[in-house]
Amino acid sequence: IEVLDARFIEETRNIELEEEILKKGKKLIFAINKADLINRQKFKTNLHPYVLLSPQQRFGSVRLRDLLKQMSKKVEHTQKNKDNLNKTLIGVVGYPNTGKSTLINFLVGRPVAKTGNEAGFTKGLQKLSLTKELMILDSPGVIPAEEYSMSEKDKMSKQTLLSARSSGKVKDPEVSIQYLMEEVPGVIEKYYKLAPQEDSELLLEELAIKNNFKKKGNKPDVERAARLVLSDWQNGKIKMG
Repeated sequence: IEVLDARFIEETRNIELEEEILKKGKKLIFAINKADLINRQKFKTNLHPYVLLSPQQRFGSVRLRDLLKQMSKKVEHTQKNKDNLNKTLIGVVGYPNTGKSTLINFLVGRPVAKTGNEAGFTKGLQKLSLTKELMILDSPGVIPAEEYSMSEKDKMSKQTLLSARSSGKVKDPEVSIQYLMEEVPGVIEKYYKLAPQEDSELLLEELAIKNNFKKKGNKPDVERAARLVLSDWQNGKIKMG
């Protein structure tokens, strides 16, 4: 299962990983998560098979479980479990903080996988039982090598936008806000009830003034305002559509 962010499907895909999975003859399901943050009536994708999910609004788990059961019957099994049943291992992969562990808990129906809003919360593999025949492997989030950077602002801004980097740790959060404004124009202003803006600095100044965020010299604290926006974005408070 590749878990994708419904707001940025293509941006959260790992094409290299997908190709490797298919090259090894494995089955691939696209779990399009956080679907409560988009307008589902306008949703379109060429990916197949896929399932739209929202653990927050409790939809999609039945469809995904049924699809897993169907596809597991087509998998070639090399060993049986202690109940003499074929056991299918299901890997859950994707960008950091796309909601992999939350999705697993939603599927299983109880909190078996550790979760957290901070990117990189899952540190190692977790093997979890879905049914007697299905075993899930939760894995840490992975950023494709060509997109990873600790210094290039554009790459880091994109990773922050996709929640792959924690809002509290990213450098130059204002750059990420400009990137967000260009990718999803109008959503920040709508959420905070601000006047439409094209310049991120002006928007952040207005937001800082509105929230009484100040620094020395009684100037608007735009960095604090930027981190507020990133935190609300990554926690799913700011919705698209």
